[in-house]
Amino acid sequence: MTKLNRAKEFAKLKHGNSLRRDGKTPYWHHLRLVVANLQKLGITDTSVLCAGWLHDTIEDTATDYEDIYKRFGRKCADIVSVLTKETRLPEPKREKLYAVQLAKSTWHAKAVKLCDVLSNISDLENSGYPKKSRKQKVREKMIYLRAIRPGISANKSNMPGLDKIESELNALLVQYGQKQVFF
Repeated sequence: MTKLNRAKEFAKLKHGNSLRRDGKTPYWHHLRLVVANLQKLGITDTSVLCAGWLHDTIEDTATDYEDIYKRFGRKCADIVSVLTKETRLPEPKREKLYAVQLAKSTWHAKAVKLCDVLSNISDLENSGYPKKSRKQKVREKMIYLRAIRPGISANKSNMPGLDKIESELNALLVQYGQKQVFF
């Protein structure tokens, strides 16, 4: 089994029977979309693609950094770690710290976050969130996009599919009343 398939199976195992907010869709469908977006972005680095599958495992399951490191290596574990919020903090402080973490992260982690945000926004119609609160959810994601924008812009050459991802994201942002993001 390839490293990427092992990451997929590990993520599916760790997230178990978790469902998306709609109460129907298995959580791993979100992870699959993140990885598909990374591939659309032109990412071929297996560690980054594995991080796409695993980016929520430390935050949402009983998995820790060492579990990821032992199975998938330091690069993948470091990406997953920086994409993990400190859930023990109160939300406003947690979100500010997370934005700082994202801003300081590698372009690899920023690419995963970009694809995560795109996946979350593109799935809002099926999210189970009331229509009124979807715009608020997008506004919350804008904080992350602002944090990663400089790093994405500085590393465009590493992401040959960025124009396509940016077009998809911008169309969704406009749909939810936000200004477009330019990388």
